[in-house]
Amino acid sequence: MDLDPVVTNPDAYRVLFENARVRVLEYTDVPGYRTVPHQHPDSVMVTLSSFRRRLATDGREVEVDMPHGVVRWLSAQEHAGENIGDTPTHTVFVELKEPAVEPAGEPVLGPS
Repeated sequence: MDLDPVVTNPDAYRVLFENARVRVLEYTDVPGYRTVPHQHPDSVMVTLSSFRRRLATDGREVEVDMPHGVVRWLSAQEHAGENIGDTPTHTVFVELKEPAVEPAGEPVLGPS
């Protein structure tokens, strides 16, 4: 099954730019909107609005409040989400197409 968010949730994600190294997605939704499970590679997220979401992955759920203007690193992941706030969500994702480079014998550590 194709878990590309542009395929799984075409009403919420659109491609703004793409080349051999990155893909830039815009995401918009309204309160109550739910995405179906989808995947993101390592990405940088830029919030263009403040929003509140519930994210579900691997049988766990977490609620997040994101202010406007935040730039955050996101490690590759699969999840589904729901806008549980009272404002629309508007974000941009810069997805990396190249895999992380690991020094020999040392794992790449990221934020948990």
